[in-house]
Amino acid sequence: MTYLPEHAWQFRRLLESLRGKRVAVLGHVRPDGDCIGSQVALVRMLRALGVDAFAVNQHEVPKNCQKFVGDTPFFAPVKSIPAADIHITTDCAELNRIGLVLSANPPPIFMCVDHHISNITFAEHNFVYPNLGAACEILARFAFEAEIPVDATTAQALYVGIATDTGQFCYSGSTSDVFRICARLIEHGANAAGASSELYEHESRSKLALLQRFLASFEYICNNRVCIGTITRDVWTATGATKEDTEGLVNYARVIDGVEIGVLIEEHADFIKGSFRAKDAVHRVDQIAASFNGGGHACAAGFNPGKTLAEFRPLLIQRLEAHFAAIDAAAPRSSN
Repeated sequence: MTYLPEHAWQFRRLLESLRGKRVAVLGHVRPDGDCIGSQVALVRMLRALGVDAFAVNQHEVPKNCQKFVGDTPFFAPVKSIPAADIHITTDCAELNRIGLVLSANPPPIFMCVDHHISNITFAEHNFVYPNLGAACEILARFAFEAEIPVDATTAQALYVGIATDTGQFCYSGSTSDVFRICARLIEHGANAAGASSELYEHESRSKLALLQRFLASFEYICNNRVCIGTITRDVWTATGATKEDTEGLVNYARVIDGVEIGVLIEEHADFIKGSFRAKDAVHRVDQIAASFNGGGHACAAGFNPGKTLAEFRPLLIQRLEAHFAAIDAAAPRSSN
């Protein structure tokens, strides 16, 4: 198979053009496996080509991803971007996704590597592939096609990003090409069993307590086609959970039989945020999220509505009801 040959060598030439520069690779706030994996991999790919590069994130590397950083230069959390000549983003659909602290005075972005359908191509050079399952899949394709060195740590980081953003190879992005790429990453030193153990077999008691509260909060709307789970402000104190413990919770709302869209709403002291997960791309939850200052993928998106929970819930329900009314109106009618 080939790996994006039309752009891979262009990508390599751009990386090589940065020799002699100090390059910062930026990821999105509250990073997940694909964000951390793509930051780590891209930094290491740059350094393998003789470029001085490091990763930066406003928020801390999640505990279940910390072992995958290895000896990669990684600054997180930070309150300002360390001095750099060039800035690259990965897994970010919009520049504000690097966080309010880092985007307060955003630097020019030389390159963006991303797979979000809502990406607005804000960089000088944009490598955006919404049809691919992960930012790490893009980087793996580039590395293999353009013969960029991939060591064991890079391979593991790329594998982790692909595994997490394909839902452990359960989502529609889990194509035959993805499995071929992962097989090649394993040949380069990635450890599939080790990645799975670190990612999914070290859950904290606080996260399980949070999960109990989340499940107990489920509300079904739109004729049971939507399940909404809410984590209210008091739950954080009661469970001792952190924002990091919400990773993956929204999928419990999505997987219920008959539910087409799962929703997670988090209430914090001074803001609310949340996530959508859909079973079918027809729902374009990135567009629903855009109604509430968010975005993402057709089947997975986040939002930050800037309202209180009491203000937001009726607006959310109204928007979802309108969405399903439009879906139903567009559905083919029976000829009977």
